[in-house]
Amino acid sequence: MSLALLLEQLLNGLQLGVMLFLMAAGLTLIFGVMGLINLAHGSLYMIGAFACASVAAATGSFWIGLIASLAAAAAAGALLEVAVIRRLYDRDHLDQVLATFALILILSEGTRWLFGSFPLYLDIPPVLQGAVPLPGGGQYQLYRLAIIGVGVLVAIGLYWLIARTRLGMRIRAGESDREMIGALGVDISTLYTVVFALGAALAGFAGALVGALQSVQVGMGEPVLILAFVVIVIGGIGSIKGALVGAILVGVVDTMGRFLLPQLLALMLPAAQAGMAGAALASMLIYIVMALILALRPNGLFTARA
Repeated sequence: MSLALLLEQLLNGLQLGVMLFLMAAGLTLIFGVMGLINLAHGSLYMIGAFACASVAAATGSFWIGLIASLAAAAAAGALLEVAVIRRLYDRDHLDQVLATFALILILSEGTRWLFGSFPLYLDIPPVLQGAVPLPGGGQYQLYRLAIIGVGVLVAIGLYWLIARTRLGMRIRAGESDREMIGALGVDISTLYTVVFALGAALAGFAGALVGALQSVQVGMGEPVLILAFVVIVIGGIGSIKGALVGAILVGVVDTMGRFLLPQLLALMLPAAQAGMAGAALASMLIYIVMALILALRPNGLFTARA
């Protein structure tokens, strides 16, 4: 095992963690403020990816597509909140799960009707093509490094928004006592729509960024949604800091597990069996980590106020 290969896998894990943070931050924000379990969050990730791919193909500009992904996901999120989601706030979690699962089916089939069943593809913008050297003689894709950098900037911006702005103050107050801020004259309905649109925009942005690394297709958000729920359970439901720490933990553990476990098992088993057993164990590893963390800290690593 070379140093360059190890660094490459660590960076891949960090890049996966950053992408999961963009998903999980919106998800945990929505749950923390509204108490809503939103299974349709992965569909907003898909909408952002399709918006970016289609607009980039029409205009020839990845950057215009990226802006379109934010706008389309935020608009879709606001529309869903006004038309469907706000009727679920006073319902129990089972009703929320059933309704948002129905939205997954509706949005998936609607996307298939608009764009067809064949995947779309996004090209990496020329300025981010190429690779940068790593210690040990390896190279790492510049675009993946850019995703890591953008994720860090988004995390800083989200912290500033939540901790330093009037909107953030209202969001934090909504997490603590929504009835009280309503009594103080804050329009709860508008606040909820803004928070839901913000969470949707983050999900759509993540979908657009990842769309240049893989195909853009119907149903692409569901596997990521599962990992995002693992992230917010580990980090602590309602905590942005927890979403960041949990996302990086899940990304690195998942990537390094898939890389290292087959090699470790190959020391004791034949190569074919080691590969199969390592892949199986790696797919369970993040859930084992989640179980261990919850055994020690049942509410996750951070509280909703962190």
